[in-house]
Amino acid sequence: MKRKLDHSDGASERLAIDVLGWLAADEDRLFRFVAASGLEPGTLRESLHDPGFLGAVLDHVMSDEPSLLACAEALGVKPERIASAWQRLQPPPFDEGG
Repeated sequence: MKRKLDHSDGASERLAIDVLGWLAADEDRLFRFVAASGLEPGTLRESLHDPGFLGAVLDHVMSDEPSLLACAEALGVKPERIASAWQRLQPPPFDEGG
């Protein structure tokens, strides 16, 4: 089930799409992401509207500090902004009591 987004999530989604563009600008970076995600290259475009996919894009960059720093520099944003967007696009916590 897809979750609803609020306005701050929209900004996070846009940043995630920018990060995906940064990944796609370099064949090696894109290959590593595609291999890690298990997606086919042809399904990337279809997944752009899925908050879970966009969270995975940011998760991939967040998992490697040099990539995070290079991406932030290339996009002209602080790494903390990417980290904040990553946190907002994470799935809601599982409620074990309900």
